[in-house]
Amino acid sequence: MLQVKDLSKHYGSTAVFSHVSLDVAAGEFVALMGESGVGKSTLLNCMAGLDPWDSGSVQLDGVDVGALSDDQRAALRREKIGFVFQAFHVLPHLDVTQNVALPLLLLGRPDAARVAAMLKAVGLEGLGARLPQQLSGGQLQRVAIARALVHSPRLILADEPTGNLDPETAAVVMDALVAQTRLHGASLVLVTHSAAATEKADRVLRLSARGLSAASAAV
Repeated sequence: MLQVKDLSKHYGSTAVFSHVSLDVAAGEFVALMGESGVGKSTLLNCMAGLDPWDSGSVQLDGVDVGALSDDQRAALRREKIGFVFQAFHVLPHLDVTQNVALPLLLLGRPDAARVAAMLKAVGLEGLGARLPQQLSGGQLQRVAIARALVHSPRLILADEPTGNLDPETAAVVMDALVAQTRLHGASLVLVTHSAAATEKADRVLRLSARGLSAASAAV
């Protein structure tokens, strides 16, 4: 599903990460841990084709992401990737239903029934008409999860999706994310500092200045 080979990125003369290689199989859940500042979020952005890199390659579903134009990368993300951000990134002027429906509208595939089903699946049934400012942090993150999954992407990239939440709410959000990812057969790459968030992962990897290594076996 996803192949990262010998990937390196620098900011000026400073290496963000070097010679990172990673394969993610279809339907696999890989958790990525590491100290702050080692480039976890940047690596995730490179996987999505959001950030450029200096050497190496990223292939998504057999497509060489580095060989695509900016417009082609945007189209690939729109079709095959769902991104869950720590800061939610919901649009404040759109209600819950409109936020979740956005990926389908961008693809020209509006589907009200699909949107309603996703809201129900993440525990937001009946809240579709609310604006983001009327929701709790946990509810906002579930909006972000529903939005990331509504168009049935092949790959979900989640950047610290529970980092701004209390432990109880974080557990509910993680359960919703993992359950829906499994249900739709998508691959999941999760960046996290939380050991609790990795418990359902198939693999746990640690990013350091020396590259990627196995952190532990999943329970």
